[in-house]
Amino acid sequence: MNNRNTNRSSVLLMAVFSIIFLTIAGRFLYIETAATIEGVDLKEWAEDIRTSSYEIDAARGKIYDKNGMVLAYDRPTYRLYAVVDPDYSINLPEPKHVTDPEKTASMLAPFLDMKAGEIEETLESAQEQGRFQVEFGANGKDLTQKEMEEIQELDLSGVEFEQESKRYYPNGIFASHLIGFARTTDGNIHGVTGIEKQMEEQLQEEKGKISYERDKYGTKLLDPNEVMTEPKDGNDVYLTIDQKIQTFLADAMSQVDEQYNPKKIMAAVMDPDTGEILAMSNRPSYNPNDVGDVENWYNDLISYPFEPGSTMKIFTWASAMEEGVYKGTDLYQSGTYKVTPSSPSVGDHNNDQGWGPISYNEGFLRSSNVASSKIAYEMLGPTKFRQYLNDFHLEEKTGIDLPNERVGRLVYDEPRDQVSTSFGQGSTFTAMQLMTAATAVANDGKMMKPYMLNKITSSETGEVLEEGTPEEIGQPISSSTAEQMRELMGQVVSSEDGTGQSFQLDDYSLAGKTGTAQIYDGGYLTGRNNYVFSFMGMAPKEDPELLMYVAVQQPDLEVTELGSEPVSYIIRTVMQNSLHYLDIQPDKEAEESLSPLSLPDVTGESVDKAEQKLKETFEKVEVIGNGGRVEAVLPSPGTKVVENQRIMIVTDQPNMPDLTGYSVRDVHRLVKYFDLKIETMGSGYVQKQSIPAGTEIKEGDYLVVELTTPEGE
Repeated sequence: MNNRNTNRSSVLLMAVFSIIFLTIAGRFLYIETAATIEGVDLKEWAEDIRTSSYEIDAARGKIYDKNGMVLAYDRPTYRLYAVVDPDYSINLPEPKHVTDPEKTASMLAPFLDMKAGEIEETLESAQEQGRFQVEFGANGKDLTQKEMEEIQELDLSGVEFEQESKRYYPNGIFASHLIGFARTTDGNIHGVTGIEKQMEEQLQEEKGKISYERDKYGTKLLDPNEVMTEPKDGNDVYLTIDQKIQTFLADAMSQVDEQYNPKKIMAAVMDPDTGEILAMSNRPSYNPNDVGDVENWYNDLISYPFEPGSTMKIFTWASAMEEGVYKGTDLYQSGTYKVTPSSPSVGDHNNDQGWGPISYNEGFLRSSNVASSKIAYEMLGPTKFRQYLNDFHLEEKTGIDLPNERVGRLVYDEPRDQVSTSFGQGSTFTAMQLMTAATAVANDGKMMKPYMLNKITSSETGEVLEEGTPEEIGQPISSSTAEQMRELMGQVVSSEDGTGQSFQLDDYSLAGKTGTAQIYDGGYLTGRNNYVFSFMGMAPKEDPELLMYVAVQQPDLEVTELGSEPVSYIIRTVMQNSLHYLDIQPDKEAEESLSPLSLPDVTGESVDKAEQKLKETFEKVEVIGNGGRVEAVLPSPGTKVVENQRIMIVTDQPNMPDLTGYSVRDVHRLVKYFDLKIETMGSGYVQKQSIPAGTEIKEGDYLVVELTTPEGE
């Protein structure tokens, strides 16, 4: 009986084992045949486990000024990591992992700005956890190439680097609100503000990718099934700004910022014929390489609507001229004006005293609010004046190709609001709205859209993919009105009655209008510093090549200083230097010439004979060099000159003269003839020169001259 039970148990056990064996074998056979398990393709799974992939870096497009000066580019940085897995060094002749955490930590500490004990603890902890590698957070990132090379020279086993890209701005705060900045997120660089954000689609790079199969030690298999997607660099963007003019502007603004400590400075330079922005800057500024502590992210020229003050009168007077209702010689009573019996009085800026009965032309020169109010309310009328404001596009965005542009608010419901708008109070506008409207005055009635993009080129081929072009957006006034307006604005600067006398340029006629705007903060602020002091100017007056706007808010003024002083310093410095840099012919001396004479040709004659001949007519004749024959005469023979103009005889052995007392115009004649490079500092007449007198003049030499205005001028 027992044997029978034993046999039955044995048979049953064998059957069970047979079933289990057949099930497992069948499962293996199925897996071997189908190569899948629970819907997972085992072949693909094995390939995934064996496959290693990494991205191939691509470069974001560069940003340049219009002349090819690089303003932003990707700079390589390095991220440090340490391999701590001993298995990584198996079967290798030298260890490839960290073998001595204590030594490694002590040598890395100075580079990572960490304590050696902290690094050592990080390395040992990673080894105990069985990790393959470890990083060191922000301390191990953004290492320069020099730092990376110095660490490599230490020959520390297991210490490796991964190259990354970081956006770099070589000029620091230079045009930072305009250029903006980009930062790395998710391994990619993205624009955050300014042109970096506006041109994101054009600048954005596309990273490549490479994948291959490898063993557990990371070594490629003999047949690695390598697949690669090529990276694509972003396109390059060229802006309309000119690095030289931008530097003139930035330097002048920095000096005013340091001396007067204003709350804000806004300034821009535009080509009024095209709408190209040649320079643009704000204070306070920031360094886009370090954006940890920024006072103001916004580009105030396009994002800060404010009450502009009397620069608004340009458009009030121009509207009346265009409408045919303006008679500049007609008299009115200055001082105060009531729009309606119940409305608050409008007063002129000299404590409502006015200047008695004066003409409307004089009212513009003296910046009379009463004249502006009467023109807007009585000559034009509120409806017609509103139409002109619309024609000047002062109720809409300019459309400039920059992000975050805002538009001001036209306050125009009540009669007092309507006249206040005429002299820049109540209603708000951005500086760029005002500049856009002013292009109509500078450009014979044609109003131009402001723009920043010069061109976009392929970073691979250099092919031009897109170009910025001038765009006329309206003609609110005629050419004759624009000319009449420029003449009146010229008298603001040149006339004894004008508010802009301190803005006069040495060599160029300037047309412009001053502004002193109240600041509203729950009520208008009081105190002599609590204003926005501004100026809208264009030069040369007859055919403006440059249009410039500057506003300085709440500068710290001494008791003896006027609010126009910090503004006029920026205008004079930037306008004078920029016009000479652009080789614009000075027009001021020609205006003042009463009896021009034709300069005779003495080229080829002996120096003594030529000097004697020219001194018979001209007061200032100078010999350049020690030669015996005349090589050239400056200005050129046949040029119309006046008796007191400087005449330069260039000998066949020229050397650098003593330039003390030379005007900028004289210096530029010399520089142009000898093909020198020049930089002028200040305004007035030459006081110092970088190339000593008597030095041989060599083509391409770099000449720096410091200018000062003589005392009493």
